[in-house]
Amino acid sequence: MGTRNLAAYRVGSAVVAGLGRMRAPFLRGGRHRRHEELLLELVRQVAGMTAELHRANLLQHHRLMMDQWDRAIDDPSFAAVLSTLDGISEAKRRQMLFANRAYQTVLLAHRVGIVDQDELLGHLRMQCRSELFREFWSRTVEHRRSLKAGSLEKRIGEAVDILLDELADDPDEWWIVGPGPTAPDAPCD
Repeated sequence: MGTRNLAAYRVGSAVVAGLGRMRAPFLRGGRHRRHEELLLELVRQVAGMTAELHRANLLQHHRLMMDQWDRAIDDPSFAAVLSTLDGISEAKRRQMLFANRAYQTVLLAHRVGIVDQDELLGHLRMQCRSELFREFWSRTVEHRRSLKAGSLEKRIGEAVDILLDELADDPDEWWIVGPGPTAPDAPCD
């Protein structure tokens, strides 16, 4: 009989608790507002944690890619796996991998909010001064054609194209920071 009473007590407690929860939306005054405020704050915190987890995943992915590129730069047999460029020497392939590595690092810095739009353009402008980077960029134009329209990387690629055009038009004025291309905002995509 004692076990039955305990079970009935538990069910009764659950019902009472459930009724209390059902009444919560109908509360008037400060208690209801306080519940809403707490819920909104909790949602904000979860959204912040989600964004931070996404940034951490981007950083971890970048770290893994950097390890692969470092190994490929050090060992020509691995370089052949990561590079799709044909008709180039092992030394040139390694240089192209390093150019990609440098570009991806700046791209990541923008994605996670370490560099803003102006800083991104400044870094890219400096990279565009390098003859090897320009060669890397021209050799990989087909790679960028498959990027999703409107994606961050597509928009940044278009900004690099504009920077390269400006540099070709007036190589002595490369350092002037003017309107230039519009760098995309950095959503963590």
